[in-house]
Amino acid sequence: MTWTAQPTDDGSFTFFSAEFNEAFHSRQGARSEAFTKFAEATDLPEQARAPQLCLLDVCYGLGYNSAAALETIWAVNPDCRVELYALELDASVPQAVVDSSLVNIWLPPTQEILQALATDSECHSQQLSAKLLVGDARQTIQQLSMQADAVFFDPFSPRRCPQLWTVEFFQQVRGRLAPNGKLATYSRSASVRAAMQQVGLQIGTIPLGAAHLPHEWSQGTVAAIPSAASEAIRLTPLSPMEQEHLQTRAAVPYRDLSLRDSAQQILARHQAEQQQSSLESTSSWRRRWGIR
Repeated sequence: MTWTAQPTDDGSFTFFSAEFNEAFHSRQGARSEAFTKFAEATDLPEQARAPQLCLLDVCYGLGYNSAAALETIWAVNPDCRVELYALELDASVPQAVVDSSLVNIWLPPTQEILQALATDSECHSQQLSAKLLVGDARQTIQQLSMQADAVFFDPFSPRRCPQLWTVEFFQQVRGRLAPNGKLATYSRSASVRAAMQQVGLQIGTIPLGAAHLPHEWSQGTVAAIPSAASEAIRLTPLSPMEQEHLQTRAAVPYRDLSLRDSAQQILARHQAEQQQSSLESTSSWRRRWGIR
């Protein structure tokens, strides 16, 4: 499959997927997004003081989130040993990144890691044990028995790839999250946040940065296991607007009981549940808060 490279505002490139009709990253900056919405949102600069960390990268794609995480950790603590598991549907994506020399935005040691994962699906050294699992993440995640200190949750958008935004898949991910770990995603969707809450995760928002579009109210969502989400884990509370969003039909979550349904089946089920819901319409919420 051919991937079309597109520039982003921070000078880094991303790919556009014709299959999903979506880019892998926002236009504001592919590289900066990996740091802000994933490495920093999961508190890796603070967590890096530990002697070892375990990371789970759901939808590895171009490898930018893993790369940003490794560079963040080792900038703080070069001796931190990292265990990394990455899930990716299409092995041609990381290989295309290497072939297109897009890995050159990273430090040389990081480039070597991305190249090894793309070529051999694994990379091992004194400071790293990394493995790339290729296939449907709904199945490959079931091969893992781990406690991730940070989970980078980065599929295509819920409307394009609903299979990985369901209550059932979040249940699988929660089972691999360490008691003091954090999950971060770019999505601020009410359906996504509601699904996280249904599997017992406490959620917070990723506050807007200095530069953002007029219609944006958050950069994404962070989640943690409630028993640990107190002093040990800082979560920025949802704003009143975001809290009300969770009381609208937009908060009806996606479902996939078998973890094998097609996107079309999941979308049709979701639409039917929304139509039957007695929750406030999302358009009414938008009008109340002046969201266009």
